[in-house]
Amino acid sequence: MTLRELCARSGIAESGIGQSPEIKHLTLDSRLVQPGSLFVCMPSNRQDSHAFLPTAAAAGAVATIVHKESSVAEARALGLEAIYLPAASYSGTLWQLARAFYNSPTASYKLIGVTGTNGKTTTAWIMRQMLTALGLRAGYLGTLGFTLPESSIELNNTTPFALELYARLDEARTANLDALCMEVSSHALAEKRADGLEFDAAIFTNLTQDHLDFHGTLEQYADAKFRLFSELPLQSDKSFKAAINVADPVGRAFAKRITQPVLTFSTEANIEAEYHFTATDVQLDSISFDLKSPNGNHRLTAGLGGLFNVENLASAITGLIAAGYPLEDLLETTQNLKPVPGRFENVPIEANFRVIVDYAHTPDALEKLLDSVRPLTAGRVITVVGCGGDRDKTKRPLMGFAASERSDLTIVTSDNPRTEDPETIVAEVLDGIAPNRPAIAIVDRAEAIAHAVGFASENDVVVIAGKGHENYQIIGHEKFPFDDRDFVREALQK
Repeated sequence: MTLRELCARSGIAESGIGQSPEIKHLTLDSRLVQPGSLFVCMPSNRQDSHAFLPTAAAAGAVATIVHKESSVAEARALGLEAIYLPAASYSGTLWQLARAFYNSPTASYKLIGVTGTNGKTTTAWIMRQMLTALGLRAGYLGTLGFTLPESSIELNNTTPFALELYARLDEARTANLDALCMEVSSHALAEKRADGLEFDAAIFTNLTQDHLDFHGTLEQYADAKFRLFSELPLQSDKSFKAAINVADPVGRAFAKRITQPVLTFSTEANIEAEYHFTATDVQLDSISFDLKSPNGNHRLTAGLGGLFNVENLASAITGLIAAGYPLEDLLETTQNLKPVPGRFENVPIEANFRVIVDYAHTPDALEKLLDSVRPLTAGRVITVVGCGGDRDKTKRPLMGFAASERSDLTIVTSDNPRTEDPETIVAEVLDGIAPNRPAIAIVDRAEAIAHAVGFASENDVVVIAGKGHENYQIIGHEKFPFDDRDFVREALQK
């Protein structure tokens, strides 16, 4: 496709184009430029992306989109055809550019989106497992990476920026997927990264405090989530159905506002819903639950532990029904579900106590996690917790309160401090410790884990929260190897 054709199809003004080279690839990253690339200079608060124009040109780029008019002449001097696009127009234009270049890649398979504060990863991951159990070629895209039947890679963002996202979804089409389950973050919805995708169904899990550093208010946070059920379906030729958790008050409000078809589900018996899920037996590594549906009542089991996973199972099952999969086909798929990496994950150890690693990094997620652990613990609950830097600061004391109110000992430590001072973050978490509840601060995360493991005795459960599946720690702008599970094993060896 030529540059001029691409502009015409995506609605970009092309009056200033002199040459119209063939475009073979789109990228925001100069390190990924190949011969024939269109290199997009993405606006950034950290650095001026125009500084990478020489690198892109040397690697074979033939054209660029810039957000400074003065950079047009610079790009052309390097042999690149250049288009000026004001920074404010990027979010509304890049998805159209990607959809035009990749020719609507999600039209050929079922696309199921999941949004909400907590539960996105688990819901999407177990939906993929259930579809695979049905004999379908299913994929996953989200916090745990991009997984196809034959491959898996890591991603930098839960929902990548539009050019990368569309490229991944084009790979899914090439892989002949039957369905793809993807997390859709509030950042992505606010920045229109997922616009233009053709969703068959979308799930709302819940909404609690998070990302207020980005959205400003809970109302704006909710508005970003709501776009998945209001604006995005209008950009698609597919029929669409929503699956909404009406046990959540924001979900109830959404269900009343959505003009598309809606299925409702709940884990609360007193909340009216089409699908009701009730736990009957919950262990650290398994769940039995009853499902009441318009098609009858059923008793199911799943290889996932923790009470809060009943809500994730409810999200997954109702979401798949919304996507067109009959409930009768899904009933047998829950038995062999495996735990999601870093989500209520039991660390295999030789000890007389248990260790659980979980990604819980919001007050609500931490509460649900510890409320699930407490009834299953004969001894003490020892919690290691921190908060990430350069993120919502207002939740830090709330995290401290949630942990200490539900733990026999809370160890406050560093998470991913990024560019903030770890000791400052720890102090802000400590500000929320509940009165008369035991808590200590150990800023070094490895030392904190070692202390928790050394303190634990028979029948205790050590909960290490915040990082889950992550195998790194972000300090400054760099990632360093760090896996909570490895440090548990190292502490036991010592």
